[in-house]
Amino acid sequence: MDFFDVVTTQRAIRRLETRPIPDAVLRQIMEAAICAPSGGNRQGWSFVVVRDAAKRARLGELYREAWGELMKVPYYAGAANEPRESPAGKMLASARHLSEHLGEAPVLVLACIALDPGVTPSLTSGASIYPAVQNLMLAARAHGVGSCITTIHRFRDSQVKALLGIPADVETAALIPLGYPLGKFGRPPRRPLREVAFADRWGDAL
Repeated sequence: MDFFDVVTTQRAIRRLETRPIPDAVLRQIMEAAICAPSGGNRQGWSFVVVRDAAKRARLGELYREAWGELMKVPYYAGAANEPRESPAGKMLASARHLSEHLGEAPVLVLACIALDPGVTPSLTSGASIYPAVQNLMLAARAHGVGSCITTIHRFRDSQVKALLGIPADVETAALIPLGYPLGKFGRPPRRPLREVAFADRWGDAL
């Protein structure tokens, strides 16, 4: 696919088919992930690619529990009262579907990052893992594979780590379900560029 077609039509796909992703496709997706930049080129990332049915099912159970925790957060609790056809209502319905069917996705990827001893995770910690996650998702889009990024699993982080043997000092930065989409790719709704890109100083539209 054309690069700009990939970038502008890669959107959160939370409704996924259950049919398997071919090994060659999955490998190419993961190869794209590790071509991303990282701080100091240290490449402290690791990816747990989960295809085992029992482990996917258990991750699905933990994710449903985590979803229940998320719905106590004021923003999401408020969104639950929005009309179903509103942007917030549609977002919530899509996210709820994922919470109910995550374990059915044919592949679940845990993107992890190792931090230096004593370092507390911060916003900048993500600079060495989230570019790789985006590479992964863009490569998936190029192959017609749907994906989305979620961090809701972190409400059950210790159980997720125990299930997959992830060391306690490694951060699980994202959970990415992969599968062929039940919905459609397409340009997602976005605020206009003039509202978010400024020329030389804050507030002056580019």
